[in-house]
Amino acid sequence: MTMIEIIEKKKLNQPLSKPEIEYFVQGAATGSIPDYQLAALLMAIRLNGMNREETAMLTLAMTASGDVADLSSIDGIPTDKHSTGGVGDTTTLVLVPLVAACGVPVAKMSGRGLGHTGGTLDKLESIKDFSINISEDAFIHQVRTIGCAVIGQSGNLVPADKALYALRDVTSTVDSMPLIASSIVSKKLASGAKAIVLDVKTGAGALMQTTEESIELAQTMVHIGHDAGRKMIALVTDMGEPLGSHVGNALEVKEAIDVLSGRVTGPLLTLSLELGARMLLLSGAAGDIEEAKAKLQNALQSGAGLATLKKMITAQGGDPSCCDDTSLLPQAKVVKDVPALQSGYVHHMDTIALGNTTQAMGAGRKQKTDIIDHSVGFVLHHRIGDSVTKGAPIATAYAKDEQSANDAIAEIQEAIAISDEKVAPCKLIHAIVDDQQVIRM
Repeated sequence: MTMIEIIEKKKLNQPLSKPEIEYFVQGAATGSIPDYQLAALLMAIRLNGMNREETAMLTLAMTASGDVADLSSIDGIPTDKHSTGGVGDTTTLVLVPLVAACGVPVAKMSGRGLGHTGGTLDKLESIKDFSINISEDAFIHQVRTIGCAVIGQSGNLVPADKALYALRDVTSTVDSMPLIASSIVSKKLASGAKAIVLDVKTGAGALMQTTEESIELAQTMVHIGHDAGRKMIALVTDMGEPLGSHVGNALEVKEAIDVLSGRVTGPLLTLSLELGARMLLLSGAAGDIEEAKAKLQNALQSGAGLATLKKMITAQGGDPSCCDDTSLLPQAKVVKDVPALQSGYVHHMDTIALGNTTQAMGAGRKQKTDIIDHSVGFVLHHRIGDSVTKGAPIATAYAKDEQSANDAIAEIQEAIAISDEKVAPCKLIHAIVDDQQVIRM
């Protein structure tokens, strides 16, 4: 076979065979196929799509293009959670220790933030001396001994995806359902987990901004996982506003600690319990959702979840004292309130703009090489549907200097729309998707 023949086949909307898919995936991973031919095939896939069998074969071929973690020595069913990305999405820091405290091993390889979304690794590195770079043997040993670990992805994890994604970004083929789904799921399969809960965001701050598109992506990924022999379920959840009230690396760690300490509740805790309950269910640690949530609540109320977070921080070289005193986390030099420009109700939020605000403050990256400031960000004091008074704070900005704080105040005021019309709060969960059905909420 030749690459020209494969491009021609997909151009004519014909399904590709397993050998054809494996051929171009290996060529992408090794660099043996020119970028212009890969780009042509990506555009053909973007225009004509792939069927379920093709998408599954693409995902498995991408998974096999590099290292695959072997978690077979871990007792039980290694479990993971993946979010498609959002703002103030701190669920990993809450549910990983909670789920582990319930006896379910959580072996998680995470990524860094890029663009308007935050990265779990950047948040964890807010903790003094915390290391996300440990060997696979140490990773597995840590999960076996304390129940959980969160580390950076291997340098050779799914190299085909790295090559194809770089091309997708510059050829306007990012918005292809099979390419999105195979990119996400291949990394999860290569990470070694046997049970995976997906958090597929929808709304103004999400990859897919309509509920129907988000459900379609969730279905595609769950089907791939099922076809690959993994236990997988997806929740389609709202990103019409930041999930947590704290946005920024150290600020989000603080909020996670506050949640695990029982000091605060709200959407972050609610969604963490919903996702965590499915992790317990898929792992066999609970017979139904009610039992799973009860176990998680017990781990929360007994302090076992926070204690497990401390163990994970200690095991990865960090200082766990921040769990007892969050002021030990990086602190911003300038703290200023963001006053409401008028009285009324919070009508909607430009979530991407809010994420971009933290990036501009120094909390995120425009390029992977950018150095981030862990201390900066903002805390929201209101959610969509809340009433506000002119001049009263709708948020607080945490910045590196006065100019950055003033810029952030203006951007946050512009991103949060206030009107005389009262609107309903955002629905947190829009749908639950498994291999058999879609349950709309």
